[in-house]
Amino acid sequence: MVKEIEPKQTRRAEAFELWMQAPNPMVTFFKTLDVTPLVKTSKRKNLKFNMLLDYCIGKAASSIEEFYILPVDGKLMQYDSIAVNTIVKNKDGGVSSCDILYTDDLEKYNCEYLKYTSQVAKNCENRDLVDSMVIGTSAIIDTEIDGAVGMNSGIFNNPFIIWGKYKKKLFKYYLTVSFQFHHTQMDGAHAGRFLANVQNEIQRI
Repeated sequence: MVKEIEPKQTRRAEAFELWMQAPNPMVTFFKTLDVTPLVKTSKRKNLKFNMLLDYCIGKAASSIEEFYILPVDGKLMQYDSIAVNTIVKNKDGGVSSCDILYTDDLEKYNCEYLKYTSQVAKNCENRDLVDSMVIGTSAIIDTEIDGAVGMNSGIFNNPFIIWGKYKKKLFKYYLTVSFQFHHTQMDGAHAGRFLANVQNEIQRI
């Protein structure tokens, strides 16, 4: 469920005044993650690496209050659930967008990930969960990249994570991610805590 809330009655009141009409309210952080546990789990249990990372992203965000609000069309909206978006190669050779509702149950999350990404790939239609706060992701898995900055259109304000191909160093695997967020939604401290949470969830996978 989603509802409009009064910014002055939230902890984001000052940020709303400062950043809602700013010409460039988006901030991007870069972080290199140790994804060795994800690579090993993916191979051992025959699970998709990107699914596992999406799950860790959803779990890391679910404990941070700021992820349940989002500036939309000049208003501050509040959600009661989080979804993680993934970009899917469809049967026509293009890409489609697929939102997966986050759940703490990894087995259930994996089943829904496989079901809906396959569905989107087949019918070439985006799957949008408008009642959830969606974290966007984009994986350029064929290329090693050091970072990327998403678009700042003033339309799409959702937090967004981009990554490329993970790198192997000795016996470990590392992945550099970029995390873009709207300053009205959260401050740098929240973003830093989120990225630390992602690493912690990866270690616990």
